[in-house]
Amino acid sequence: MTAEQLGFEGMPRRLYTCTPSRLNTWLDCPRRYRMTYLDRPAPPKGPPWAHNSVGASVHNALAAWWRLPEGERTPEMAGTLLVRGWLTDGFRDPAQAAEWRERAREMAERYAAGLDPADEPIGVERTVATRTDRIAVSGRIDRLDVRGSELVVVDYKTGRHILTSDDARGSLALAIYAVAASRVLRRPCHRVELHHLPTGDVVVWEHTEESLQRHIRRAEQIAAEAAAADEAYKTRLSQVPRPRPGDGVPVDHAPYDEVFPPRPGNLCGWCDYARHCPEGQKAAPRKESWAALPVETT
Repeated sequence: MTAEQLGFEGMPRRLYTCTPSRLNTWLDCPRRYRMTYLDRPAPPKGPPWAHNSVGASVHNALAAWWRLPEGERTPEMAGTLLVRGWLTDGFRDPAQAAEWRERAREMAERYAAGLDPADEPIGVERTVATRTDRIAVSGRIDRLDVRGSELVVVDYKTGRHILTSDDARGSLALAIYAVAASRVLRRPCHRVELHHLPTGDVVVWEHTEESLQRHIRRAEQIAAEAAAADEAYKTRLSQVPRPRPGDGVPVDHAPYDEVFPPRPGNLCGWCDYARHCPEGQKAAPRKESWAALPVETT
């Protein structure tokens, strides 16, 4: 029976609530999406990743640095904050964690040395949100600057991947942040920046209103697919016994794969749920938890 037959014609459409991360997870692998956002309890994840510990430690230190009084915002303090909040999950051993703590401290201090302590951002770790007639999307921006009459979205990166302008141009998350920040703060926002702390590179893209709207339409298209899958999970698939990982017991995903198919590939070696996914295990061996750290030198 349709909404019109029920007398609901003209009622507002229910918005799909999401984050850029949720949308990208659906795009990458619907099976991983299901295990991340729908299965409850969620399947146990694999071990934590060392590169996530580095990234979180650096992000937290820089956020804390901007919250200090202006006179205390020195490069040395950035390093001190990094050491105070250092995370050790995922490293091979304490020696590797200690080595990377020093590398990350130097990284934070070098980056802070290029900042103007008086150039106050309008937001640090700021959550912004917006909606269209199809989605309600929110996310957290590492840093939001004001430059002239415009806002600028700044995203910190600490990984081994060397960035190009295509990374900034193609980022769904950065475009959504720009649109949401502009609507929340009522100022134009077209410039997005990726700050790669290991190299000091700053990768920039200047969006147009048209390019931002293309990203929003893309987000709506992804959301429509994910929302339909969510609805199938709650209704039709709710009657199917859900895959439940057990010690040594293979997981049968087949009843769910029509709606949530796996997308095996090289990225499977990095998936938190690879242990529960036979196709992913065949596609790529599980990476060591410190494998995404840049190559160490002696």
